Amino acid sequence: MYVIAALYQFTRFDDPAALKPALATLCTEQGVKGTLLLAREGINGTIAGPRTGIDAVLKHIRALPGCAALEWKESTSETPPFGKMKVRLKREIVTMGQPDVDPRAQVGHYVDPTEWNELIRQPDVAVIDTRNDYEIAIGTFSGAIDPQTRSFGDFPTWWETNKHRFHNKRIAMFCTGGIRCEKSTNYLLGQGVDEVYHLKGGILSYLEKVSAQESTWQGDCFVFDNRVSVGHGLEPGPHLLCHGCRRPILPDDTARPDYEPGVSCHHCIDETTEADKARFRERQKQIVLARARGEEHLPSAE
Repeated sequence: MYVIAALYQFTRFDDPAALKPALATLCTEQGVKGTLLLAREGINGTIAGPRTGIDAVLKHIRALPGCAALEWKESTSETPPFGKMKVRLKREIVTMGQPDVDPRAQVGHYVDPTEWNELIRQPDVAVIDTRNDYEIAIGTFSGAIDPQTRSFGDFPTWWETNKHRFHNKRIAMFCTGGIRCEKSTNYLLGQGVDEVYHLKGGILSYLEKVSAQESTWQGDCFVFDNRVSVGHGLEPGPHLLCHGCRRPILPDDTARPDYEPGVSCHHCIDETTEADKARFRERQKQIVLARARGEEHLPSAE
Protein backbone atom coordinates (compact mmCIF):
# COMPACT_ATOMS: atom_id res chain seq x y z
CA MET A 1 0.00 0.00 0.00
CA TYR A 2 1.32 3.43 -0.97
CA VAL A 3 0.72 6.42 1.30
CA ILE A 4 0.07 9.63 -0.64
CA ALA A 5 0.70 13.03 0.97
CA ALA A 6 -0.44 16.26 -0.70
CA LEU A 7 1.16 19.30 0.93
CA TYR A 8 1.99 22.97 0.65
CA GLN A 9 3.33 25.73 2.86
CA PHE A 10 3.71 29.40 2.08
CA THR A 11 6.84 30.61 3.82
CA ARG A 12 10.05 32.46 2.98
CA PHE A 13 12.97 30.49 1.56
CA ASP A 14 15.90 32.84 0.97
CA ASP A 15 17.75 30.20 -1.06
CA PRO A 16 15.42 27.42 -2.24
CA ALA A 17 18.15 25.95 -4.44
CA ALA A 18 20.18 25.16 -1.32
CA LEU A 19 17.28 23.05 0.01
CA LYS A 20 16.92 20.89 -3.08
CA PRO A 21 19.84 18.40 -2.82
CA ALA A 22 19.11 17.10 0.68
CA LEU A 23 15.38 16.84 -0.01
CA ALA A 24 15.89 14.97 -3.28
CA THR A 25 18.43 12.60 -1.73
CA LEU A 26 16.17 11.81 1.22
CA CYS A 27 13.22 11.03 -1.04
CA THR A 28 15.33 8.66 -3.13
CA GLU A 29 16.75 6.91 -0.05
CA GLN A 30 13.27 6.48 1.42
CA GLY A 31 11.63 5.15 -1.75
CA VAL A 32 9.40 8.22 -2.05
CA LYS A 33 8.28 9.41 -5.48
CA GLY A 34 6.23 12.32 -6.79
CA THR A 35 6.88 16.02 -7.30
CA LEU A 36 7.94 18.75 -4.89
CA LEU A 37 8.21 22.37 -5.98
CA LEU A 38 10.48 24.82 -4.19
CA ALA A 39 10.34 28.59 -4.61
CA ARG A 40 11.09 31.65 -2.54
CA GLU A 41 7.42 31.64 -1.48
CA GLY A 42 7.47 28.08 -0.08
CA ILE A 43 6.94 24.43 -0.99
CA ASN A 44 4.18 22.53 -2.77
CA GLY A 45 3.72 19.00 -4.05
CA THR A 46 2.41 15.47 -3.77
CA ILE A 47 4.53 12.50 -2.82
CA ALA A 48 3.88 8.79 -2.36
CA GLY A 49 5.74 5.88 -0.83
CA PRO A 50 5.91 3.60 2.20
CA ARG A 51 4.65 4.88 5.55
CA THR A 52 8.15 5.17 6.98
CA GLY A 53 9.43 7.02 3.93
CA ILE A 54 6.59 9.54 3.89
CA ASP A 55 7.06 10.16 7.62
CA ALA A 56 10.78 10.78 7.13
CA VAL A 57 10.23 13.26 4.29
CA LEU A 58 7.47 15.11 6.15
CA LYS A 59 9.72 15.38 9.22
CA HIS A 60 12.45 16.87 7.03
CA ILE A 61 10.06 19.39 5.46
CA ARG A 62 8.64 20.45 8.84
CA ALA A 63 12.19 21.30 9.89
CA LEU A 64 12.59 23.77 7.01
CA PRO A 65 12.22 27.51 7.79
CA GLY A 66 8.58 28.39 8.50
CA CYS A 67 7.29 24.85 7.92
CA ALA A 68 6.78 23.66 11.50
CA ALA A 69 3.01 24.03 11.14
CA LEU A 70 2.89 22.17 7.82
CA GLU A 71 -0.42 20.43 7.15
CA TRP A 72 -0.95 17.75 4.53
CA LYS A 73 -3.71 15.57 3.18
CA GLU A 74 -3.18 11.80 3.13
CA SER A 75 -4.76 9.06 1.07
CA THR A 76 -3.66 5.62 -0.10
CA SER A 77 -3.30 3.68 -3.32
CA GLU A 78 -2.64 0.03 -4.07
CA THR A 79 -0.75 0.94 -7.24
CA PRO A 80 2.20 3.34 -7.66
CA PRO A 81 0.84 6.89 -8.02
CA PHE A 82 4.11 8.20 -9.50
CA GLY A 83 6.89 6.80 -11.65
CA LYS A 84 9.77 8.91 -10.38
CA MET A 85 10.78 11.63 -7.93
CA LYS A 86 11.25 15.23 -9.00
CA VAL A 87 12.28 18.19 -6.86
CA ARG A 88 12.02 21.33 -8.95
CA LEU A 89 12.88 24.99 -8.48
CA LYS A 90 10.14 27.41 -9.56
CA ARG A 91 9.36 31.12 -9.46
CA GLU A 92 6.06 30.28 -7.74
CA ILE A 93 4.83 27.11 -6.07
CA VAL A 94 1.49 27.67 -7.80
CA THR A 95 1.66 30.00 -10.76
CA MET A 96 -0.63 33.01 -10.72
CA GLY A 97 1.72 35.63 -12.13
CA GLN A 98 0.70 38.35 -9.67
CA PRO A 99 3.82 39.66 -7.87
CA ASP A 100 1.81 41.53 -5.23
CA VAL A 101 -0.10 38.44 -4.11
CA ASP A 102 1.23 37.12 -0.79
CA PRO A 103 -0.89 34.60 1.14
CA ARG A 104 1.35 35.07 4.17
CA ALA A 105 -0.13 38.56 4.59
CA GLN A 106 -3.82 37.62 4.52
CA VAL A 107 -6.22 35.11 3.03
CA GLY A 108 -9.96 34.58 3.08
CA HIS A 109 -11.91 33.05 5.97
CA TYR A 110 -11.29 29.32 6.25
CA VAL A 111 -14.47 27.24 6.20
CA ASP A 112 -14.39 23.72 7.60
CA PRO A 113 -15.75 21.08 5.20
CA THR A 114 -18.53 20.27 7.68
CA GLU A 115 -19.74 23.89 7.46
CA TRP A 116 -19.26 24.36 3.72
CA ASN A 117 -22.73 23.24 2.61
CA GLU A 118 -24.44 25.73 4.88
CA LEU A 119 -22.32 28.60 3.57
CA ILE A 120 -22.74 27.93 -0.14
CA ARG A 121 -26.51 27.56 0.19
CA GLN A 122 -26.85 31.18 1.30
CA PRO A 123 -28.45 33.37 -1.40
CA ASP A 124 -25.87 36.16 -1.02
CA VAL A 125 -22.91 33.79 -1.59
CA ALA A 126 -21.33 33.26 -5.01
CA VAL A 127 -19.33 30.03 -5.24
CA ILE A 128 -16.33 30.07 -7.60
CA ASP A 129 -14.31 27.03 -8.66
CA THR A 130 -10.70 28.21 -9.07
CA ARG A 131 -9.47 25.09 -10.87
CA ASN A 132 -8.78 24.56 -14.56
CA ASP A 133 -11.49 23.75 -17.09
CA TYR A 134 -10.48 20.09 -17.56
CA GLU A 135 -10.66 19.53 -13.80
CA ILE A 136 -14.09 21.11 -13.48
CA ALA A 137 -15.36 19.05 -16.42
CA ILE A 138 -15.40 15.85 -14.33
CA GLY A 139 -16.79 17.27 -11.08
CA THR A 140 -17.62 20.36 -9.04
CA PHE A 141 -20.01 21.62 -6.38
CA SER A 142 -23.63 22.07 -7.32
CA GLY A 143 -24.22 25.66 -8.46
CA ALA A 144 -20.52 26.60 -8.59
CA ILE A 145 -19.34 29.10 -11.19
CA ASP A 146 -16.89 27.76 -13.76
CA PRO A 147 -14.48 30.52 -14.93
CA GLN A 148 -13.47 28.26 -17.86
CA THR A 149 -9.80 29.03 -17.36
CA ARG A 150 -7.12 26.91 -19.03
CA SER A 151 -4.62 27.69 -16.26
CA PHE A 152 -4.64 29.31 -12.83
CA GLY A 153 -2.75 32.31 -14.20
CA ASP A 154 -5.86 33.19 -16.23
CA PHE A 155 -7.95 33.81 -13.11
CA PRO A 156 -7.05 37.51 -12.55
CA THR A 157 -8.09 38.37 -16.11
CA TRP A 158 -11.35 36.45 -15.71
CA TRP A 159 -12.07 38.29 -12.46
CA GLU A 160 -11.41 41.69 -13.99
CA THR A 161 -13.85 40.92 -16.79
CA ASN A 162 -16.55 39.41 -14.55
CA LYS A 163 -16.29 41.22 -11.22
CA HIS A 164 -19.41 43.29 -11.96
CA ARG A 165 -21.44 40.09 -11.59
CA PHE A 166 -20.59 39.83 -7.90
CA HIS A 167 -21.66 43.22 -6.56
CA ASN A 168 -22.91 42.85 -2.97
CA LYS A 169 -22.01 39.16 -2.93
CA ARG A 170 -19.90 37.21 -0.51
CA ILE A 171 -17.40 35.05 -2.39
CA ALA A 172 -16.73 31.40 -1.53
CA MET A 173 -13.87 29.73 -3.39
CA PHE A 174 -12.50 26.21 -3.54
CA CYS A 175 -9.81 24.12 -5.24
CA THR A 176 -8.34 20.62 -4.95
CA GLY A 177 -6.23 20.96 -1.81
CA GLY A 178 -6.42 24.63 -0.86
CA ILE A 179 -3.26 26.17 -2.32
CA ARG A 180 -4.89 27.95 -5.25
CA CYS A 181 -7.46 29.45 -2.90
CA GLU A 182 -4.71 30.84 -0.68
CA LYS A 183 -3.58 32.97 -3.61
CA SER A 184 -6.97 33.70 -5.17
CA THR A 185 -8.54 34.86 -1.89
CA ASN A 186 -5.54 37.08 -1.18
CA TYR A 187 -5.92 38.47 -4.70
CA LEU A 188 -9.64 39.27 -4.24
CA LEU A 189 -9.01 40.92 -0.88
CA GLY A 190 -6.42 43.08 -2.62
CA GLN A 191 -9.04 43.94 -5.23
CA GLY A 192 -11.34 45.31 -2.53
CA VAL A 193 -13.72 42.39 -2.05
CA ASP A 194 -14.96 42.61 1.54
CA GLU A 195 -15.93 39.02 2.39
CA VAL A 196 -14.02 36.11 0.90
CA TYR A 197 -14.18 32.51 2.12
CA HIS A 198 -12.46 29.32 1.05
CA LEU A 199 -12.83 25.62 1.73
CA LYS A 200 -10.20 24.54 4.27
CA GLY A 201 -8.23 21.60 2.96
CA GLY A 202 -9.96 21.86 -0.40
CA ILE A 203 -12.13 19.32 -2.16
CA LEU A 204 -9.98 16.45 -0.89
CA SER A 205 -10.79 17.31 2.71
CA TYR A 206 -14.49 17.72 1.88
CA LEU A 207 -14.67 14.32 0.17
CA GLU A 208 -12.98 12.73 3.15
CA LYS A 209 -15.11 14.35 5.87
CA VAL A 210 -18.57 14.75 4.30
CA SER A 211 -20.65 11.69 3.50
CA ALA A 212 -22.03 11.09 0.03
CA GLN A 213 -25.55 11.38 1.44
CA GLU A 214 -24.92 14.91 2.75
CA SER A 215 -22.66 16.03 -0.08
CA THR A 216 -23.29 18.82 -2.58
CA TRP A 217 -20.35 17.62 -4.66
CA GLN A 218 -21.20 16.21 -8.08
CA GLY A 219 -18.86 13.92 -10.03
CA ASP A 220 -15.22 13.17 -9.27
CA CYS A 221 -12.19 15.23 -8.28
CA PHE A 222 -9.19 15.31 -10.60
CA VAL A 223 -5.88 14.61 -8.84
CA PHE A 224 -2.36 15.11 -10.16
CA ASP A 225 -1.16 11.53 -9.89
CA ASN A 226 -1.83 8.26 -11.65
CA ARG A 227 -5.12 7.68 -9.83
CA VAL A 228 -6.42 10.53 -12.07
CA SER A 229 -9.59 11.07 -10.00
CA VAL A 230 -11.07 10.33 -6.58
CA GLY A 231 -14.57 10.35 -5.15
CA HIS A 232 -16.08 10.34 -1.69
CA GLY A 233 -13.87 8.73 0.91
CA LEU A 234 -11.00 9.50 -1.48
CA GLU A 235 -11.71 6.25 -3.29
CA PRO A 236 -10.17 6.12 -6.78
CA GLY A 237 -12.55 7.29 -9.48
CA PRO A 238 -13.22 5.75 -12.90
CA HIS A 239 -11.07 8.11 -14.95
CA LEU A 240 -8.00 7.37 -17.01
CA LEU A 241 -5.49 9.91 -18.25
CA CYS A 242 -4.76 10.76 -21.86
CA HIS A 243 -0.98 11.03 -21.82
CA GLY A 244 -1.11 13.11 -24.97
CA CYS A 245 -2.88 16.06 -23.34
CA ARG A 246 -2.99 15.16 -19.61
CA ARG A 247 -6.79 15.40 -19.53
CA PRO A 248 -9.04 12.88 -17.78
CA ILE A 249 -11.10 10.50 -19.89
CA LEU A 250 -13.55 7.73 -19.07
CA PRO A 251 -12.99 4.06 -20.00
CA ASP A 252 -15.66 4.29 -22.71
CA ASP A 253 -13.65 7.10 -24.32
CA THR A 254 -10.93 4.61 -25.23
CA ALA A 255 -13.35 3.10 -27.78
CA ARG A 256 -13.57 6.39 -29.69
CA PRO A 257 -11.69 6.48 -33.01
CA ASP A 258 -9.67 9.51 -31.82
CA TYR A 259 -8.12 7.57 -28.94
CA GLU A 260 -4.61 6.18 -29.26
CA PRO A 261 -2.85 5.07 -26.05
CA GLY A 262 -0.25 7.60 -24.99
CA VAL A 263 -0.88 9.74 -28.07
CA SER A 264 -4.35 11.29 -28.33
CA CYS A 265 -7.97 11.35 -27.25
CA HIS A 266 -11.14 13.11 -28.43
CA HIS A 267 -10.08 16.20 -26.48
CA CYS A 268 -6.70 16.66 -28.13
CA ILE A 269 -6.74 14.88 -31.49
CA ASP A 270 -6.79 18.22 -33.32
CA GLU A 271 -4.53 20.08 -30.87
CA THR A 272 -1.22 18.38 -31.65
CA THR A 273 0.81 18.14 -34.84
CA GLU A 274 1.81 14.94 -36.59
CA ALA A 275 5.33 15.53 -35.31
CA ASP A 276 3.95 15.69 -31.75
CA LYS A 277 2.04 12.47 -32.28
CA ALA A 278 5.13 10.73 -33.66
CA ARG A 279 7.07 11.78 -30.58
CA PHE A 280 4.26 10.56 -28.31
CA ARG A 281 4.19 7.20 -30.14
CA GLU A 282 7.90 6.74 -29.57
CA ARG A 283 7.44 7.57 -25.87
CA GLN A 284 4.59 5.06 -25.63
CA LYS A 285 6.72 2.43 -27.37
CA GLN A 286 9.46 2.87 -24.78
CA ILE A 287 6.91 2.59 -21.97
CA VAL A 288 5.56 -0.69 -23.39
CA LEU A 289 9.09 -2.08 -23.85
CA ALA A 290 10.04 -1.12 -20.30
CA ARG A 291 6.97 -2.84 -18.90
CA ALA A 292 7.76 -5.96 -20.94
CA ARG A 293 11.19 -6.03 -19.28
CA GLY A 294 9.54 -5.72 -15.89
CA GLU A 295 10.83 -2.20 -15.35
CA GLU A 296 8.86 0.65 -13.88
CA HIS A 297 8.19 3.31 -16.47
CA LEU A 298 5.13 5.31 -15.54
CA PRO A 299 4.31 8.55 -17.36
CA SER A 300 3.73 11.39 -14.93
CA ALA A 301 0.14 12.51 -14.31
CA GLU A 302 1.16 16.12 -13.92
